[in-house]
Amino acid sequence: MTRISFKLSVVALIAAMAAGSVLAQSAAPSKVNGKPIPKNQIDFFIAAQKAQGRPDSPDLRNAVREEVIRRQVLMQEAQKQGLDKKSDVQTKMEMAREGILINTLIEGYVKAHPISDDMVKKEYEGVKAQLGDKEYKVRHILVETEAEATDIIAKLKKGEKFETLAASSKDPGSKDKGGDLGWTAPNAYVKPFADALQKLKAGQYTDTPVKSEFGYHVIQLDDTRALKLPAFDEAKPQIQQRLQQQLVEKLVMDLRSKAKVE
Repeated sequence: MTRISFKLSVVALIAAMAAGSVLAQSAAPSKVNGKPIPKNQIDFFIAAQKAQGRPDSPDLRNAVREEVIRRQVLMQEAQKQGLDKKSDVQTKMEMAREGILINTLIEGYVKAHPISDDMVKKEYEGVKAQLGDKEYKVRHILVETEAEATDIIAKLKKGEKFETLAASSKDPGSKDKGGDLGWTAPNAYVKPFADALQKLKAGQYTDTPVKSEFGYHVIQLDDTRALKLPAFDEAKPQIQQRLQQQLVEKLVMDLRSKAKVE
């Protein structure tokens, strides 16, 4: 090592030590009205900021230290006013504590039971098979009785417009749009509706009422087209999240089934 490079290394070392000293000083625990500020609180806030992408720096540590001091000032004032003794406040504090424990439990469980790529791929292929390869542009008119639906079909056969007759539908989401339900895969509908829909050709409507749990439908198929699903890589995050939700739900139901409730 040359003398020049050695000198530069010493300068860099001194600078690094100085920066470390500033960081330590800026994050050192203080007292507010005689009460110490726990260092672990400062460390917690710094870690949270770093997790969001903010680089560690004297400015960050000073800002975090100031935030902790302000929280302590407010906390002491709240305690001075006896707010922590109020029953409703104690209930909220206990609920917050429970929420933190529950979230920590769930985070640990999800981490211990990771969703593999094979699991996501299997789910993706299952959804593809369930949806099929077509989607349908559909209209419907929903009424209370079979007689009403039969009357609507008779009017359609006489040439009345489906869109006009849809004004009598009891489906608030589609009645003002001529009964239009948009483009959808059949499995989005209840089975009697989906079964009737898939028997139609473009431009046809059901010539008999279709009964479902919602009432009686008159269904018209406007058009069909190939169903374009998002690519696996695009759908992967959503599927992974859904599988994680199912995993957590299973944990909850397992614990619930074993719980002694009196």
